Amino acid sequence: MISLCLDTNAYSAHYKADPVAVALVAAVAQIWLPAIVLGELRAGFLNGSKSAANELHLQAFLALPYLAVANVTEVTSRHFAKISQQLRRDGRPIPANDIWIAATAMEHGIPLLTYDKHFRNVIGLQVVRNQEDWLQLHA
Repeated sequence: MISLCLDTNAYSAHYKADPVAVALVAAVAQIWLPAIVLGELRAGFLNGSKSAANELHLQAFLALPYLAVANVTEVTSRHFAKISQQLRRDGRPIPANDIWIAATAMEHGIPLLTYDKHFRNVIGLQVVRNQEDWLQLHA
């Protein structure tokens, strides 16, 4: 089954009907949304003027039959620790929430759709930023 994990900015791009995000989400059989992304989204909603509308849209997205929420597990914590160590060793730190998101994608062995370049610093993480990246992963 071809799956894709969404970063916060990928969800937002899909919500705004970005053609790349829409096409990539439509091309997979299952979408994974890390619980950390849900927290980031809802924090953003509360700080905005369209909180209720954004939450309703998120609820509809979460109800899709091919969407799964990826919760943090003990295995996720092991990936988090390894990623943190690798980034610190390489002198390329990234925000802690992004390490959790990367750890979630790695735990499930699925590519992460994101527009943040710093995820490329995570060794072993499959990062998708555009259709070209997607095609390279599935060539």
